[in-house]
Amino acid sequence: MPVPSPNLYPDFNIVRLSHVEYQVRDLAKSRAFYVDTLGLQVTHEDESSIYLRAMEERGHHCIALVKSDTAQVGVLGFKLFDEPDLEKAEAFFKGKGLPVEWIERPFMGRTLRTMDPWGIPLEFYVKMNRLAPIHQQYKLYNGVKPLRIDHFNMFSANVDNSVAFYNEMGFRTTEYTEDAETGRVWAAWMHRKGGVHDVAFTNGTGPRLHHTAFSVPTPLSIIDLLDLMSTTGYVSNIERGPGRHGISNAFFLYILDPDGHRIEIYCSDYQTVDPDLEPIKWDLTDPQRQTLWGAAAPRSWFEHGSTFAGAKLVDSDMKAQPIIAP
Repeated sequence: MPVPSPNLYPDFNIVRLSHVEYQVRDLAKSRAFYVDTLGLQVTHEDESSIYLRAMEERGHHCIALVKSDTAQVGVLGFKLFDEPDLEKAEAFFKGKGLPVEWIERPFMGRTLRTMDPWGIPLEFYVKMNRLAPIHQQYKLYNGVKPLRIDHFNMFSANVDNSVAFYNEMGFRTTEYTEDAETGRVWAAWMHRKGGVHDVAFTNGTGPRLHHTAFSVPTPLSIIDLLDLMSTTGYVSNIERGPGRHGISNAFFLYILDPDGHRIEIYCSDYQTVDPDLEPIKWDLTDPQRQTLWGAAAPRSWFEHGSTFAGAKLVDSDMKAQPIIAP
């Protein structure tokens, strides 16, 4: 099934991905990982939560760590262009028969809470508390020197259906992997902000969050992080990489936080601003699609993911599988 033509005039205007809420079991351990090791900046913390931003971000937070008995994902957040888009988004999700609710969120203005058809919790907003710039305060650059949140990747039991729905919301496909035997899409990368992706979908038991990615200055930042993790008790948290993807062309590293939430450290992808840019098609059997160079992905990379609060898991009926490391 080919990916759909881009929807250049969606019902409401999403600017970009914005933030993720991770529910974690031990705030101190999470703080040591995200702040002391990765180098994200604390914008607020109390006994039940920690809010973080990266170096180039002006919004109050890109990650909210919330203390919980269960490690899972509370919500994925997206910024809309202007206030009327909130009502348009409400009408869109209501029209799909999906629940909508106006909620109060710390450090944010009016916020619309809803979900996609598979139960991924979503929230949309226009205003978030604006903070002073810190991108030239180089004394604050620590760890991997995270610049900004880049994308979410989700496991989907039916990637074709996920692509169709998010395309309707205006996400444009940049690259995709097709299974030649069935003609179905095994994975797809979709954007709003002009990079390779704001969201991606990978075939598997879903919905689950495969990873959240952060953009960093150079591949050397990733090498520095590996040296740091290997000497501060985090060597077993290194799951995959470093290497370079064929899809997105990005230099990558995948690591796990103390609760098993996967984080990708990511740099050197390319620009995709033009609305008529044709998506790049990859065959599932091409080993360089997922790893242009570097070790093949381990089995855990295809099977492990973070559950979404309240979402029911469904197994994929697509049995095709790319190369897995022995």
